[in-house]
Amino acid sequence: MLSQLRDLDLQLLRLFVTVVECGGFSAAQGELGLSQPSISIQMARLETRLGYRLCERGKGGFRLTPKGEHLLQATRRLFIAIEGFRNEAHGVADKLLGEVRLGLSEALDERVLAQLSEAVRRFRRRNEAVTLELVTTTPAELERLLLQDRLHLAIGYFAGTQSALEHVELFSEPQGLYCGIGHPAFAEKKTTRESLADADQVLHPYRFIAADQPLQTTRSSARCEQVDGSLAFVLSGAHLGYLPRHVAQPWIERGQLRELLPDELGFDVAFSLTRHRGRHPGDAEQAFASDLLEAFGQPAAD
Repeated sequence: MLSQLRDLDLQLLRLFVTVVECGGFSAAQGELGLSQPSISIQMARLETRLGYRLCERGKGGFRLTPKGEHLLQATRRLFIAIEGFRNEAHGVADKLLGEVRLGLSEALDERVLAQLSEAVRRFRRRNEAVTLELVTTTPAELERLLLQDRLHLAIGYFAGTQSALEHVELFSEPQGLYCGIGHPAFAEKKTTRESLADADQVLHPYRFIAADQPLQTTRSSARCEQVDGSLAFVLSGAHLGYLPRHVAQPWIERGQLRELLPDELGFDVAFSLTRHRGRHPGDAEQAFASDLLEAFGQPAAD
């Protein structure tokens, strides 16, 4: 019985199919490059391996037994499957597979989103069958997900204190200090640092941003990790707060926000492409990281 399929069995099965397609042993000699006795020996060996007779040959000519007919159909299906496997195995040699999970800071500028879209467009032009997942959250959460290997890459602003993470700067985002209509500073003709020193300022828990903020007030009864929440606090007219300038601009145009001392109190936040230093990146992750760097005008890593 044929309990395991070996290379020799495949050779015998190919000989069997050729004999059938040629119409007999004699006719198959030229196709196989074998003598009729050699073909007969090989067929007998296959029948022994299988445990049943495949064909009748004699005065009545060559014909398959019912079991031989069944084996012929099964063998043809097997060879089609083998060919399909060969093509598929060869096709993935240069193909990117798997998934890449990218984390993003919230409320990104439209220009940044356009560059991100360009990176995705570049990646989709590759020979790939990769699932891309985008996760938008706060920088602190992005750090946590990277350290837990739940993200492959992240674009955000980070403290740089985690030695397990490596960063490549992509762009910077201008930040400004704002107040909403109804706040005393909104109508001031001349605002000074001294006049803002006791103002109630929205507290951001990101120490790496707060340390860079030019204005550090002594009072804060509002705390928020998200840009939208900070915007809501500032729009209330009860708090000062730092916001990305692209987020504040539409509200300035509506007359709802005012930037305070932009030249003196504004600052830039550096955004980087970040990954876990200890992980070995897969081919798909490396390719997508390269496309991100190129889309943002940064040299791809070697």
